[in-house]
This record gives sequence, C-alpha cells and structure tokens, in this order.
Amino acid sequence: MKARALFLDRDGVINIDKKYVYKIKDFEFCDGIFEFCNFFLKLDFKIFVITNQSGIARGYYNESDFLRLCEFMLDEFRKKSVEISKIYYCPHLKNCECRKPKPAMLLNARDEFDINLKDSLMIGDNITDMQAGFNAGIENLALIGECRGEYFETFDNLHSVLEFYKNKLKDKI
Repeated sequence: MKARALFLDRDGVINIDKKYVYKIKDFEFCDGIFEFCNFFLKLDFKIFVITNQSGIARGYYNESDFLRLCEFMLDEFRKKSVEISKIYYCPHLKNCECRKPKPAMLLNARDEFDINLKDSLMIGDNITDMQAGFNAGIENLALIGECRGEYFETFDNLHSVLEFYKNKLKDKI
C-alpha cells in the first residue's frame, strides 16, 4: 500500500516568513507546527518539506547556509518527536522544472517514497504552493492566508487547518 504524505512549504508554514531566512537566529517556528505534524504522524503520514529557495540564486545566502539551517530545523523537529522524511528544495530563480508551481519536487517525493499523492495533503502560504500540489494531483490542498480558491481550502493559521482535518479524518483517528 502506498504511503500518504503531508507536504509542507517552509517559509510561512513551518517558520514565520521574514523573507530569505537563512540564519538560525532569524528562524522562528510557527505556532502549532509541532502539534500539527504529530497529528499526521499518528495517522501514518510521511512528512516532507517542499520549498523554493531563490535566495540562493539571488546570492543572499549560499547552499551551505541553507543546509545548516535545515539541520537545525530537523533537530528541533526531532526534539518534538517529529521525523521529517526529506527536504526538497529549489535553489533556482526561474526556468527550472523544480520550482513551484511546477510539481517536480512533489513528484520526486512520490517516486522516491512510493507516495499516494491523491490521498496526501499540501499545506502552503502561497498560490504557487497550491498550484504545485494541484499539478501533482494532490486533492487535499490547504492555503494559510487570505487568498481564496476554488480547488483548495483557505485557513487563518495552522490551528484552524488542524481542526478542519481532525474533523475530516475523525473516522481514521
């Protein structure tokens, strides 16, 4: 049986989006992220981070800065009993197949971890996150923010997303 996945954008979902965050001192976890992830782990979802990191291409920071911050983030998740299966990232600015809204990062996770995308969930704070999920065939799309869309649910914060999915998945808990 194929696994289900929780795909999370990084900036604006995992951490507060302060634009081009690459220093540990600037990284601040969003309220509720650990509880949110633990809920889906209990339902046997694998968790992935799917993030555009154009700050690398723009020269604001380099790939080793990004990877150092990733290790810090993963360690903090582990301290809260959350295992992130993998971080997929696009370091490019444009003209590549991996940058959201294109679905390549999601499709790579599908192929590498045998993921059932239809039953998976994509959480983002930008319309490009929703487009990438939609383009990959994910039917459960949740946008944190003000934008409204026909094919995805919109929420004010992670707590409201969690309550929605607790109700939606209550027969599976």
